[in-house]
Amino acid sequence: MNTAIIILAVAILLAAGLVLRFGWRAVRQERARMLEAAQREAAQIVEDAKRQSETQMREAEVAAKEKLLQARSEFEKVSRKQRSELEAQERRLTQKSDSLDKRGDELARRDKELSQLDRSLATREKSLEKREADLERLLSEERVKLEQIAGLTAQQAKDELVRVMEDEARIEAAHIVKRIEDEAREQASKQAQRIIGMAVQRSASDYVSETTVSVVMLPNDEMKGRIIGREGRNIRALETATGVDLIVDDTPEAVILSGFDPFRREVARVALERLIVDGRIHPARIEEIVEKVKAEFETKILQEGESALLELGIPGMHPELIKLLGRLRYRTSYGQNVLQHSKEVAFLAGTMAAELKANIAVARRGGLLHDIGKAIDREMDGTHLQIGIDLLRKYGETEEVVHSMACHHGDYDPQTVEAVLVTAADALSAARPGARREVLETYVKRLEKLEEIASSFKGVQKTFAIQAGREIRIIVDSGKIGDEQALWLSKDIARKVEQELTYPGQIKVTVIRETRSVEYAR
Repeated sequence: MNTAIIILAVAILLAAGLVLRFGWRAVRQERARMLEAAQREAAQIVEDAKRQSETQMREAEVAAKEKLLQARSEFEKVSRKQRSELEAQERRLTQKSDSLDKRGDELARRDKELSQLDRSLATREKSLEKREADLERLLSEERVKLEQIAGLTAQQAKDELVRVMEDEARIEAAHIVKRIEDEAREQASKQAQRIIGMAVQRSASDYVSETTVSVVMLPNDEMKGRIIGREGRNIRALETATGVDLIVDDTPEAVILSGFDPFRREVARVALERLIVDGRIHPARIEEIVEKVKAEFETKILQEGESALLELGIPGMHPELIKLLGRLRYRTSYGQNVLQHSKEVAFLAGTMAAELKANIAVARRGGLLHDIGKAIDREMDGTHLQIGIDLLRKYGETEEVVHSMACHHGDYDPQTVEAVLVTAADALSAARPGARREVLETYVKRLEKLEEIASSFKGVQKTFAIQAGREIRIIVDSGKIGDEQALWLSKDIARKVEQELTYPGQIKVTVIRETRSVEYAR
C-alpha cells in the first residue's frame, strides 16, 4: 500500500511539472506579444505627436503673419491720420501767420493815427489851458465886482446860502416828522383801542365786592351762650386761635366774624361751623379744630394755585410760588379778590400779546404773578412790588417775567412790550366798574392828610400824593434845603406819617431837590 501511495505521489508530481512547464511557456509568449503591441502603440503615438506639432507650428506661423499684417495696416492708418492732422495744423499756422501779418499792418496804421491824434490833442490842451486861464481871470474879476456890489465875500455868501438851505430843510423835515407822528399816533390809538376793546370783551368776569366781615348762622340763640362760654373763655380762645374778632350782638341766630385778613376770617368761619355741628365747644376742642382747619386750608391753597395755572395754561412753576398764588385767593385789595384780579390781568395781557405778536407766555406769567408780593406783604417789610421781585428771582423765574411784573406800578420804565401789556392789563382790571370799592370820602381824606403832613415842613414847595396814596412826592426849595437836609426831611416826614395815619402796606416818601441855572444869550 505504501508503494501505491508513493507511485501515486510520483505521478502527481510529474503531472504538476508538466503543467508548470507548459504554463510558463504560455506566459512568456503572452508577455512577448504584449511587449510587441506596446512598442507598436508607442511608435504610433510618437508619429501622431510629430504630425500634430508640425500642424501647430504651421498654424502659429500663419497667425503670426496675420497679426503682422494687421499691425502694419493699423500703423499705416495711424500714420495717415497723424499726417492729416499735421497738414491741418500746418494750414492753421499758415493762416494765423497771415492774420498776424495783417494785424501788424493794422497796428502800424493805428499807431500812426494815434501819433497824429496825440499831436492834435497836445495842441488842443494848450489851447484849453489858455482859455481856462482867461476864464479864471474873468471869474476873478467878476467875483471882485460881485463882492464890491453885495458887500460880502464869496465865503460869506456861500455860508449864507448854506444856512438858508439848512433852515428850509429843517422846517420841511419838521413838517414831515410832525405829519408822520400824527399819523402814527392816530393809527396807534385806533389799534390800541381795538386791541383793548377786544381783550376786555373776551374777558367776562363777575365781581363780588368782598367785605371785612363774615356771618355764621346759628341753629338757635342758645348756641350763642355756648360759643361765649363760662366767663367768655370760649370766645377768647377762638379769637386767640384765629386772630379775628367775634361779635355776638342782638342779631338773632347769627355771629359776626370781623377781621381784615380774609384767610384768618375764613379759617374762623369754617372752624366755628364745625364746632357748632360737633357740639363740643371748649378751649381745647377749639384749638384742635382750628389747627385741623388750618392744615386743610394749606392743601386748599395749593389746589387754588394749581387751578389758576391750569385755567391759564401756564406750566412749570415753583411749588412755593403756587402756594403763594393760592394764598391770594384770601387776599383783597380795595374789596377786589387779588387772585381773581391776577388771573384777569394774565388773560388780558396774554390776549393783547397775541394780537401784537408778542411773547404770550411771558405776558400771561407776568400778569398772573404781578401781585404775588401781596400774599406775604403783611408778614414782611417792604412794598408788595419789591417783595414780588425778590420772590420771583428766588424761585427761578426769568428776567423777562420779573421785568414785566416789576413795571406794573410805574416804578420801573418798561423795556419790553410784555411789560407795557401787563401794566395796561392791571389798570384795565382795576378800573372795571364794580371791580374795586372804597369809601370815596375816606380815600380823599387820606390823600389830603398825606399832602398836609408833608406840606407842614419848612422848605417844602409842592406835595403830590400818587399811586393811590402809596407814594408821596415832595418838591423842596433848593435854596433852603440842601442834599443832607433832603435826606433827613424824607425820614422826618415818613416818621410823622407813621404816627398820624393808619394805612395798609407802606407809603413811599420821595423828596426831590432840583437846582436850575438859567442864563440868556443876548
